[in-house]
Amino acid sequence: MGAYRTEDIRNIALVGHAAAGKTTLVEALLHRAGAVSSPGSVEKGTTVCDFDPEERDYRHSLSAAVVGCDYHGRHLNLIDTPGLPDFLGHTFAALPAVETIAVVVNAQTGIESVTRRVMEWAAANRFCRMIIVNKIDAADSNLPRLLDEIHDVFGRECLPLNLPARDGERVVDCFFHASAETRFSSARTAHTAVVDQVVELDERLMDDYLAQGDIEPAKLHDPFEKALREGHLTPVCFTSARTGAGIEELLEVLAELAPNPLEGNPHPFRDLKRGEGAEIHPEPVADPQHILAHVFKVTHDPYVGKLGVFRIHQGVIDKDTQLFVDEGRKPFKVGHLFRLQGKQYLECEDGVPGDIRAVGKIDEIHLDAILHNSHDEDGVRPALGKLPAPMVGIAIEAATRGDEQKLFDALDKLTGEDPCLVLERSAHELVLRAMGELHLRIALERIAKRYHVEVKTHPPAIPYRETVTRAAEGHHRHKKQTGGAGQFGEVFLRIEPLPRGAGFEFVDRVVGGAIPNQFIPAVEKGVRQALAAGSLAGYPIEDVRVVVHGGKHHPVDSQEVSFITAGRKAVLDAFLKAGPILLEPIVRVEVTVPGEKVGDITGDLAQRRGRINDTQPQAGGMVAVSALVPLGEMSDYASRLKSLTGGEGAYGMESSHYEPVPPALQQKLAKQYRPSEES
Repeated sequence: MGAYRTEDIRNIALVGHAAAGKTTLVEALLHRAGAVSSPGSVEKGTTVCDFDPEERDYRHSLSAAVVGCDYHGRHLNLIDTPGLPDFLGHTFAALPAVETIAVVVNAQTGIESVTRRVMEWAAANRFCRMIIVNKIDAADSNLPRLLDEIHDVFGRECLPLNLPARDGERVVDCFFHASAETRFSSARTAHTAVVDQVVELDERLMDDYLAQGDIEPAKLHDPFEKALREGHLTPVCFTSARTGAGIEELLEVLAELAPNPLEGNPHPFRDLKRGEGAEIHPEPVADPQHILAHVFKVTHDPYVGKLGVFRIHQGVIDKDTQLFVDEGRKPFKVGHLFRLQGKQYLECEDGVPGDIRAVGKIDEIHLDAILHNSHDEDGVRPALGKLPAPMVGIAIEAATRGDEQKLFDALDKLTGEDPCLVLERSAHELVLRAMGELHLRIALERIAKRYHVEVKTHPPAIPYRETVTRAAEGHHRHKKQTGGAGQFGEVFLRIEPLPRGAGFEFVDRVVGGAIPNQFIPAVEKGVRQALAAGSLAGYPIEDVRVVVHGGKHHPVDSQEVSFITAGRKAVLDAFLKAGPILLEPIVRVEVTVPGEKVGDITGDLAQRRGRINDTQPQAGGMVAVSALVPLGEMSDYASRLKSLTGGEGAYGMESSHYEPVPPALQQKLAKQYRPSEES
């Protein structure tokens, strides 16, 4: 591969529901571009992107994979992402690395739940979008009806750049050389629709168009890019990755019409030094003073160790570059710089703005890390929305005594690679949380096969939370005399409720030195200890503000431990006076079932205290039911859904919010709680 400039780069993520054919489509693109000698097969486990043993076993992508190819003087970085709902964390984590999100739709099944979610995410975050309808040669596909469905769901701005012909055996171009006729529609009609949409954003071009009746494609490039950036146009392309129909046409669209890093909407970052809301947009220029790169994928390789994959947003990185990780004080030297081709790490000399590169054996690197070469960027962070929260959990422990450290090491690596695999530690158990049961199962398989650790598991406790409903005052005087120097600390404080999801806020309003400044952190430490342990039923306390406004100290006997104890017991005193309640996690559930089973599903969800929000018809006679359900009621849902639908149903869920638990359940949980004497 020869050297290329930022203007020559095209960064595209292929996203969409499972079984849309994304991985096979990448194989076809690589083969047609000459990057591989023959396309691999998902069924045979020979694809470039699905190289992980579990991916080969399950025949599904489980993490994002980066590959590249050159076509007509352009360098295409393609990211193949998972389509299973349980692994969408990997998909959303990778999207900040690209300008264009290509949503792949299965011509047989139409628009599915993941398709909707990624299109909505891309629109909300102002990414350029396009739709690729794959499997157009399938006998049971109805492409005109599917295009109508795309218009209904995603808008009339979704316009085809090519059209299928000969029952999906080939496609005809509607943008560059619009002359053919198809059973589907006229290429000239489709061409006119695209031009009409594009010229609306350029008054001068509109005048030329009205005068001449047509505009040559070369003059449409800039307004075409503007239409993509503003969401005024969503191109639709048709392909069959299996037969190769439309692959060359798709490559031409990606190379000629997809925006380069200078043309796409700028990627937003926050500068915490200038305030939480201060947004900055790095410019993809070769600025040697201000390199900025974002780590969107981390993996552990037995040969290169911990590998961080990053998108360069500003500056040029080479083997001699010294980089900091976030606010790290000690830089690391890049040493070896890689570009990725699936599981292959191909060493390269440098990376220009807009490029995707990787560096290995840097322990400090983590997901969402910012790499930079100037302390001016110490406070820079990604500004895109949060990833979905993992809600399905399992308590886990080593099966063999002495394997605890091996288990912790394995879990540390797995959670470091997976943005939606989270480890929670409590005094009672270690809980591994994931997006769904399949996500958990594969994590446990990797612990056993990859890290050779046997584990024992059991259902975890539901992550209830405690909070208050009104403000209240608290006080505690800690006084202890043991013969020598004593302990003394007195704290007056107030606890106040905050909105749901606000977390915890500590406010120091002590005046006159009643509590010396050096002891305020000790008071906060004691408060945090109390909030972490809970008081009503032993669950963490959150969505509260604690205001310390008074106290006393002793010039000799006051110590840090005195104010830790006083702070802890003062906030517990206030908490019990402030109308304490328990909160339970509510999850947003989407269940897809055959239409005739909707009544059974809604009835079952209602029995679980669920609230039905919406029902939407899907392709193939399926219906998507959306509901809000308490997480504690979902423990056996997978088996129940299988029983109700004969295995034809599927569901996904994500965190929504917390709500007060019913009084009877609160009384039951509070009665079961046995606080320690220390509390």
